[in-house]
Amino acid sequence: MNDVKPGFKSSEFWMAAAASVVGILIASGAFADTSSVGRILGLVAAALASMGYSWSRGKVKSASK
Repeated sequence: MNDVKPGFKSSEFWMAAAASVVGILIASGAFADTSSVGRILGLVAAALASMGYSWSRGKVKSASK
């Protein structure tokens, strides 16, 4: 049985967190030149980053059992 390190210590977590923060900032209009389409894309990017991280952690944890 392999030891799985905590999620916050994984590179996947930090990449997903960074993508989520940038996506949320874009979606919230923190950048002045963001159109409606850009805001929607920012929200989609944040959601996809979160889902991708959840999927990858689930895959790692299921492989360690």
